Amino acid sequence: MAPPEETSIGFPEIRVPALWTFIALIAGLLVGLLLRGSAAETSVLAVARPLGSLWLRALQMTILPLVAALLFTGVVQTVAAAQAGALARRTLGLFALVLTSSTVFAALVVPPLLGAFPIPVEATAALGGMTRADPGAVPGLAEVIASLVPVNIVDAAAKDAMLPVIVFFTLFALAATRLPPAQRDPLAGLFAAVAAAMMVVIGWVLKLAPLGVFALGFAVAAQSGSAVIAALAHYIGLVSAIGAVVLAAGYVLAVAGARLSLGAFARAMIPVQTVAFSTQSSLASLPAMLAACRTLGVSQARADFVLPLAVALFRATGPAMNLAVAIYVAWLTGTPITTASMAAGVGVALLTTLGSVSLPGTISFVTAIGPIALAMGVPIEPLALLVAVEMLPDLMRTLGNVTMDVAVTATVDRRGR
Repeated sequence: MAPPEETSIGFPEIRVPALWTFIALIAGLLVGLLLRGSAAETSVLAVARPLGSLWLRALQMTILPLVAALLFTGVVQTVAAAQAGALARRTLGLFALVLTSSTVFAALVVPPLLGAFPIPVEATAALGGMTRADPGAVPGLAEVIASLVPVNIVDAAAKDAMLPVIVFFTLFALAATRLPPAQRDPLAGLFAAVAAAMMVVIGWVLKLAPLGVFALGFAVAAQSGSAVIAALAHYIGLVSAIGAVVLAAGYVLAVAGARLSLGAFARAMIPVQTVAFSTQSSLASLPAMLAACRTLGVSQARADFVLPLAVALFRATGPAMNLAVAIYVAWLTGTPITTASMAAGVGVALLTTLGSVSLPGTISFVTAIGPIALAMGVPIEPLALLVAVEMLPDLMRTLGNVTMDVAVTATVDRRGR
């Protein structure tokens, strides 16, 4: 059976001004620092704060419908892939093992890292102060379990109770896979169309990212000074480090699982990583990954099946780095994390990776991390500023993803001989 398409959703071309957004952040921070304490500060803040808030709200409104649509489509694709035979089931099993291991690793390692290398106190005040409301008490294990089955799914969605919403749509998608094609296909088409339409909306919102990020950057710098720069540098370093571990794990898997020479694998990955670095897209790197598999002696038939499946469903760095961002924001805003809320974050990170898309991380940053943060009771306001620097951690995301894609493909091929 042929592998499923990279995605059943016909995404329109979305151009995100990532570089201009980053430049706008720097400009906003510099202007905020220059005007801090001046007579003009109050007047400019009166415009910048509501402008930044409006842009943030525009991002937030896309989270629920896009996550629901992508999750439904991702579950349907995964079930369809699992029915494609033993090769598909082995592949999906290895995907699940890598994703679960990396996500649990992030949950166990990020808090101690933040303890050993704490966020600067001034930086905490700089970015942590962006949250507009007290996140409230973090629920315990009993409350988290009880919330998995909401009395009213519409009410749960209205209250941003993301965990029960995700559970509901996961079950809904699984139920849809049991329907006959005449009923299942129109339903899948509806959710695919919703996801595509929401991606258009996100494209519109992100075109205004330079303006929104400039306003947010100005407001934060005017209030907290240069501490915000330290916060962003600290954030980039920590989150990228988690991605670097996943990248290194790809080499370990290639040697231990696929029995490849470390030198041969590293040499074969250089062209792939070059394309990934320049495009920040796993999908754009697919031809280079196929060529690397041929260089490594991987069966062409297996590579032609596994790699498109990996690009469609497998984001090796996604759950781990997304959870790391949510944990970072929790520490930034002083939100306590219990065992129950961490477990909820791990679960949501794993589930929502089924609906992730092979596009630059800037596009899906808030919609990927927002559900995790909401499930953990973490405010999502700081994400609007962190998205401006996502182009830097996203380089590590893409490098880790393509490296692990090839390592998994070579391992599946080795185990299938």
